[in-house]
Amino acid sequence: MLKKLFCKKTFISIFFLIFSNALILNAALGADREDAIVRAVRKISPAVVNISSEYEVRARANPFAGLDPFFDSFFRDFFDGGIERQYKKNSLGSGVIIDGKQGFILTNAHVIERTGKISVILKDEREFEAQIVGADPDSDLAVLRISSQESLPAAEMGTSEDLMIGETVIAIGNPFGFSHTVTTGVISATGRSIRTEDRVYHDFIQTDASINPGNSGGPLLNINGELIGVNTAIYAKDQGIGFAIPVSKAKRIISELIQHGEVIQAWIGIAVQDIDAGMGRYLKIPAGRGVLVREVESGSPADKAGIRAGDIVLSADKNDIFSSNDYLAAVRGIAAGDTVLMTIWRNGSPMTVSVKTAVFPVEQAADIAFRLLGVRVAEAARTASEPGRGVMISEIRRDSYLFGIGVRPGDVIRQLDDINVNNVKDFEKAIVKYRNKASAVILLQRGDQGYYITVRL
Repeated sequence: MLKKLFCKKTFISIFFLIFSNALILNAALGADREDAIVRAVRKISPAVVNISSEYEVRARANPFAGLDPFFDSFFRDFFDGGIERQYKKNSLGSGVIIDGKQGFILTNAHVIERTGKISVILKDEREFEAQIVGADPDSDLAVLRISSQESLPAAEMGTSEDLMIGETVIAIGNPFGFSHTVTTGVISATGRSIRTEDRVYHDFIQTDASINPGNSGGPLLNINGELIGVNTAIYAKDQGIGFAIPVSKAKRIISELIQHGEVIQAWIGIAVQDIDAGMGRYLKIPAGRGVLVREVESGSPADKAGIRAGDIVLSADKNDIFSSNDYLAAVRGIAAGDTVLMTIWRNGSPMTVSVKTAVFPVEQAADIAFRLLGVRVAEAARTASEPGRGVMISEIRRDSYLFGIGVRPGDVIRQLDDINVNNVKDFEKAIVKYRNKASAVILLQRGDQGYYITVRL
């Protein structure tokens, strides 16, 4: 009897010893599997949000479309292109909470364009209605805000100044509506430029981490779980490559969006143009370097610093300049009030010029609009259905291009390039922003009809 009891106790002891060792072994194996990527994802996931927005679309429907060319033509001629229908459309993207106390969320500007109601859903399925703090289409960044009784989880800001080609990165977002999807890859390149239908974006991070529609606005992380970029899916031709906006570039833009609701452009006061090979040889400048200063605005910071038309800008803010796009990318990262060191080429030799940037005096916008477009504007009449839509032309210069094609006082300007004009302030902002462009597109309204007009400036 004692022998049987002893054997039974021995068996139980051995069983528990084996079982406990198995648990220890499994725990050890699990610990081995919990690498830096797993820890980074666990750390940041609660701060990643799903953003959905709803906006109205108006479109004309032709019931005879595709049936017969005769009916197509008949319908266009007699029914002005079709029956206008209005319906709601949804867009989907991602975002990351960057301030848990204030409820600030960073995302892409294109995620929230043309939006009405914006909904933000957290990982724990809490849903909030968000307000737009500010958006900057030029950088494709926007800041939203949600209100919560308690502090929200927030991402830890890293830096994109010391990125290494080949280092591991992590992307989190909501591609195609699949929430909190994690992809990994490496940094393939930095300083990439991307051309879309309406603009060129500069200084992007390129990665092979999968970034698809819905990922836009989500975080790109290093293996420490720090935010180093904002994913964007604006490049429609990407196949196995993704792009992200560097966080170091985004920090100044975020700060200005939170403080002012917009990015205040630094005023330098020069217009530049590219230099071809023949001009470069004639001016005897280093091969392939620089842009030509075509014009210097009177009284501008550049004018005060001594820059003259005909100078060649070789570098700005420590960035070498090879084209006008390089110059625009360099100055876009400069804040108003900063001092910029510019290397210019004059009379066969380089020289360094210090330029103290400023905010462009908006009170000059009306005179600039009259000089460039030949028009002066006033607030348009408001209606209950369409409050604050456009500015009315109050005066037009008879020798202007717009007058020559039939534009008259009383016509309404609704849009200037990509800026929707709701009032005189919007119009002046657009004039200041685009004053150095070669041309601009205006959406002009007369009665119920709208016309897009390209105007040389």
